[in-house]
Amino acid sequence: MTVAYERQGTGEAVVLLHGLGCHRQAWDAVVPLLTGRREIIAMDLPGFGQSPDLDRGVPRDLETAVAWLGSVFTALGVERPHVVGHSLGGLIALRLGQAGLARSVTALAPAGFWTPAERRYAYALLTAAHQGVRLLPDRALEALADTAAARAVLTGTLYGQASLCPPHAVASALRMLRDSAAFQATLRAGRAPHLFAGDIPDVPVTIAWGTRDRLLPPKQAARAQAMIPGARLVPLPDCGHVPMLDAPELLARVILQATAPQPTRRMATDER
Repeated sequence: MTVAYERQGTGEAVVLLHGLGCHRQAWDAVVPLLTGRREIIAMDLPGFGQSPDLDRGVPRDLETAVAWLGSVFTALGVERPHVVGHSLGGLIALRLGQAGLARSVTALAPAGFWTPAERRYAYALLTAAHQGVRLLPDRALEALADTAAARAVLTGTLYGQASLCPPHAVASALRMLRDSAAFQATLRAGRAPHLFAGDIPDVPVTIAWGTRDRLLPPKQAARAQAMIPGARLVPLPDCGHVPMLDAPELLARVILQATAPQPTRRMATDER
């Protein structure tokens, strides 16, 4: 399989996974704040950005995603990297932690901790957004993203402060939402029950959630923490569902702390 990725920086490897309808450039505001202390690998998931979609015969489920990413880690020469994922990517990151393929997991508003009604609500918003931009040409998207009022209308469910997001970043996000080959198939796969179950007892887990997340309400964070009792829960004040544009500096601090080397435990010795 082919994967599009960008690799830069120095230090322990940190893999960044984007959410549904996004691409690796969703992390552009955060990456420069990390590369002085971490090696950052941002990649496009299959069917998003520049990564080709899965072949029709390949199952589109989380088990396949975990196996696929494990193969990518091997090909890139990184053993158990830190994994940071947003939304869909956050859910995949948690499953990578369960599979023993991640040194630590940072999940930003991970998908899958919803009630059936909350999932239907989120799917309705995502489908409406996708349909709303599906037929718009690039010039129209750029013109809409260039005004604060239009940005607020177009992206109000995704960002805590949509009117303050850079127009070029909003236009890029809307363009990627429009062009994502795997958007509909991924939504269908997300209807499966029990997307996440069990604990991740041996891997440091951080769950961060925007306090103004209108797509996946922050009350879902408590369900995630209840399932993963050892997880550290970090609220992201005034951030929406996509905190990478709302508060890149805050998010960089959260990631650096979550991926900091763990102290080595010394064995006590009994000298006689």
